[in-house]
Amino acid sequence: MRASRLVSILLLLQTRRRLTAAQLADALEVSVRTVYRDIESLGEAGVPVYGEPGHDGGYQLLDGYRTQLTGLTEGEAESLFLTGLPTAAADLGLGATVTAAQLKLMAALPAELRDRAGRVAERFHLDAPSWYREADSTPHLATAAAAVWRQRLLRMSYLRWAHPREVSRVVAPHGLVLKAGRWYVVARHRDELRTYRVSRLLDAELLDEPFERLPGFALADYWRGYLARFDERRRWAEAHLRVSADGFERLDQQLEPAMVQAARRTAGEPDAEGWRRITVPIESPAQAVPELLRLGADAEVLAPAELRDLMLATLAATTARYVSAAQNP
Repeated sequence: MRASRLVSILLLLQTRRRLTAAQLADALEVSVRTVYRDIESLGEAGVPVYGEPGHDGGYQLLDGYRTQLTGLTEGEAESLFLTGLPTAAADLGLGATVTAAQLKLMAALPAELRDRAGRVAERFHLDAPSWYREADSTPHLATAAAAVWRQRLLRMSYLRWAHPREVSRVVAPHGLVLKAGRWYVVARHRDELRTYRVSRLLDAELLDEPFERLPGFALADYWRGYLARFDERRRWAEAHLRVSADGFERLDQQLEPAMVQAARRTAGEPDAEGWRRITVPIESPAQAVPELLRLGADAEVLAPAELRDLMLATLAATTARYVSAAQNP
């Protein structure tokens, strides 16, 4: 651990030129006193590191000195794909590994490219989770990730939406996906690939038995197909609407992409007042009411009759509520 920390100090000074003891301690999550001891050890080992006192002081390497200790470890190389996703790396227990890999990459770059890479990191940040949604609790994520990394079977208890709700299965995990802040494990069960939400794992055990991945399996391709099939399964019914010109322009701000795509594909020619007839996929009439109410007065449901009746009932109840409140302030 200490040897790794000494290398990290060396790489930090090589990439950032000058750092105070407090800055080094913060980056390495150790005490300032530990940094003092490590700097002394580097000097004793012949590394030309020196310190300058004062407000603009700090530790730095002698001009022209560069270390060649930038080879990536196996874990650091595997974690490179997470360098832009610090939260995901932390979820998987790879936060420190990702940081070490980034340091080694930065140290290996020429000064000009290192400065450009630093500017990108300072100016762009990716925050994957959606707004107004608490992060999933995923106590078994590390176990699922270990099964994916090591290509070993996973015994798990899973809470389903359907009955029986709690099931136990042994699966072959092929990959992990982070979608809008939620983790999913793609695993083979009984020769069929299925998708499980990691937060619904009640228990997980990494088994010793290895498995063979499906030939030609590509996680990104599977996920794209899964999302397309998911929308098809979820939105099995249709609703026919009239929308105003303004409503048609605002569809992508109010409805899900699958509904917007269907609306633009089925849209008829505007009538004399600019209104168009469209068809959108829905899960059910009851589920569609709150979605279509987002369009306000710029949309009218034509069919099915059940959905139209539900919209009328909802709007009537809303109107009555406001009228009652106005009459009885």
